[in-house]
Amino acid sequence: MEHFQVIQQGGRPIKAWIDGVDLDDAARQQLINVASLPFIHEHIAAMPDVHWGLGATIGSVIPTSGAIIPAAVGVDIGCGMMAVQTTLKADQLPDNLSAVRADIERAVPHGRTDNGGKNDRGAWGDRIPETATERWCDLAGRYQAIVDKHPKAFSDNNHRHLGTLGTGNHFIEACLDERDRVWVMLHSGSRGCGNKLGTYFIAQAKKEMERWFIRLPDKNLAYLVEGSDLFDDYVEAVGWAQDYAAENRREMMVATLNAMLQTLPDFDVTDMAVNCHHNYVAKEHHFGANVWLTRKGAVRAREGDLGIIPGSMGARSYIVRGKGNIQSFCSCAHGAGRAYSRTQAKKTFTVEDHAQATRGVECRKDSGVLDETPGAYKDIDAVMAAQGDLVEIVHTLKQVVCVKG
Repeated sequence: MEHFQVIQQGGRPIKAWIDGVDLDDAARQQLINVASLPFIHEHIAAMPDVHWGLGATIGSVIPTSGAIIPAAVGVDIGCGMMAVQTTLKADQLPDNLSAVRADIERAVPHGRTDNGGKNDRGAWGDRIPETATERWCDLAGRYQAIVDKHPKAFSDNNHRHLGTLGTGNHFIEACLDERDRVWVMLHSGSRGCGNKLGTYFIAQAKKEMERWFIRLPDKNLAYLVEGSDLFDDYVEAVGWAQDYAAENRREMMVATLNAMLQTLPDFDVTDMAVNCHHNYVAKEHHFGANVWLTRKGAVRAREGDLGIIPGSMGARSYIVRGKGNIQSFCSCAHGAGRAYSRTQAKKTFTVEDHAQATRGVECRKDSGVLDETPGAYKDIDAVMAAQGDLVEIVHTLKQVVCVKG
């Protein structure tokens, strides 16, 4: 039995897992726009958390042959999730978790700090130490090769932002699973340097469209053609940013776990750990062809793959195992998905609404996070129900501490 709806309006089909969740008109039109491009392979897939994004919807999976759309990958290249299970149990946590939250906030730079962000220093501060990891030395060399060719893509915070959380929907959480085991979960990406790379190559793609007089339904669907120098350089840059994002999450996880040891009893990390992207592009084989698969707000869910689908500041999150559904290009949702824009959320919800929605969670309860309040997101239970043929739930998590920028 097929669990997706088919939308078709002139271009390739759109297969959408949206039973029981809303698909607004703006997002629907974006899906139609992408499906109309001549290099789409087979169909595009829309996940149940689908909502409007820049050019392409967030929560979509886009297979392309011979081209990549940089704005579909986005500017937070490699953004994703990491989660680890610890040996701590709920009864080992103090009744008041404010000290745990404070320790994490001191250990991991987050948000926009004072002095125009000049205090936003990550794992190594301003200078790369002589003891820098072999992974970073590799990343640094690759980055230099990219920006030597494209100096306007250079960002001098490339090492300073390693080990920093950022703003928006990025977070660090301590959660309890269905057996009251403590998990640590975080969400972040490639920070300022990934943003600079993404923004630069989106602009280059738009210039290419102008140069070749190519008209698109949305200028943010500008693409780079495989075989061109720009295409090759973009693939190199986006691969670097994805690796940087994964390393950024690892650095923050180490800092978070060490911070928790300041307040909580000694604990270990089990072998249950996940580090997965949900904004990225990769070469994969689908429907008889090797294609460039862009997951814009979607997680790879091949058979047996472990993934993370977070809810919101006051809702459940899930560790899932992929079922390898070929119609979704072996993908699943990356979260609950926004129901309100940030501006709408700030106008709709009050601090009192937010405090009620996050009752029992040690977190910020001020007006600065109203755009991230649980009501700004779709119902995570409805999102999970709509993708039962894409993933199975392995663990259900409920946060008890949430750190936001």
